[in-house]
Amino acid sequence: MSAGTGEGRGSAKLALAVGAIGIVFGDIGTSPLYAFRETFRGPHPLAIDDLHILGVVSLIFWSMTLVVSIQYVAILMSADNKGQGGTLALVALISRYIGRAGYGWITVMLGVFATALFYGDSMITPAISVLSAVEGLTVVDERLDPLVIPIALVLLVGLFVIQKRGTTRVGALFAPVMIAYFAVLAVLGIVHVVEAPAILWALNPWYAVQFFVTDRWLAFLALGSVVLAVTGSEALYSDMGHFGRGPMRLGWFGFVMPCLLLNYFGQGAMIIALGDAAAEEAILNPFFFLAPEALRLPLVLLATAATFIASQAVISGAFSVTHQAIQLGFVPRLSILHTSHKHQGQIYIPAINWTLCIAVILLVLFFRNSSNLASAYGIAVTGAMLIDTCLMAVLLLAVWR
Repeated sequence: MSAGTGEGRGSAKLALAVGAIGIVFGDIGTSPLYAFRETFRGPHPLAIDDLHILGVVSLIFWSMTLVVSIQYVAILMSADNKGQGGTLALVALISRYIGRAGYGWITVMLGVFATALFYGDSMITPAISVLSAVEGLTVVDERLDPLVIPIALVLLVGLFVIQKRGTTRVGALFAPVMIAYFAVLAVLGIVHVVEAPAILWALNPWYAVQFFVTDRWLAFLALGSVVLAVTGSEALYSDMGHFGRGPMRLGWFGFVMPCLLLNYFGQGAMIIALGDAAAEEAILNPFFFLAPEALRLPLVLLATAATFIASQAVISGAFSVTHQAIQLGFVPRLSILHTSHKHQGQIYIPAINWTLCIAVILLVLFFRNSSNLASAYGIAVTGAMLIDTCLMAVLLLAVWR
């Protein structure tokens, strides 16, 4: 009997992990489309040589390990407020212990500010993710450039239209696509790592240190682009109420993280293996250059589907954060629709959905390409993560002691 119950729990956990891959991990999963590229061709471009390639890949590896795996998945996911995650859940948890302290109001203000930044993230993520994928059409044929913005807008409006169907139904629909997408990330990465195994030296943190010793201020500025590789960390924590910490940890360590790292290492390996002229061309969109020319259009279509799904992570996260803000009295009462009989955390808030939709459309029309959006995205993400780190320090010292 107990064995059967254990098997049932295991299969339920696996099913939820698969659903989480379809919904929650899309945001961080689409970062390879632009994170590596922006470090070399962003506002502070770097020289395309072995020192910088190994340094950037090493920074990405250790950022993902320290920030996502340890800070968010291992530590912060253990800090839930009645099963809910996110900055406001962390504030509520801390406030129970230090609410009467003289500095308790600072914790609340930090939480409110981080939530505002998360709403900014929820607007920018769909815009930059979908734009960066659709821009892959220009790698296939430069004449398709005028179609990028109209296609992106149609996809984004469609995304907000289907939100009312609920996380469970959308996750069941999206999970197979995202599993295929992550598998393709891993395969493309492995192919190029095998061709240039020297990229594996980037596992050594000394290459990240050497990058800073050599470039100093420029290396610090490059972190603004490297941080794009860990965007989605806050969404993972905010969406914890939808799936639970166990399934999300299983999905991250068992599948998503290895696939992402293989792809980043593959992009670095490809640029190292190419000659100077070819590297200059490939760095304009290294993700799509990973694939042979004949397979680039299918990769664009798969990446576009993945970014469409990725945007779901921050949108459902915005619903969760808004629900918590209403419960804490920070936001007026709004109409909330529960989309699942089994999982209380799965909700839909029409007012938030359509406000985000309008904001995303305006961002696409104003910025017009993903590179222009990258700097604003980095500020929103870095700010939210900095506040989460401060709150985590309070949690470790004042609450968990």
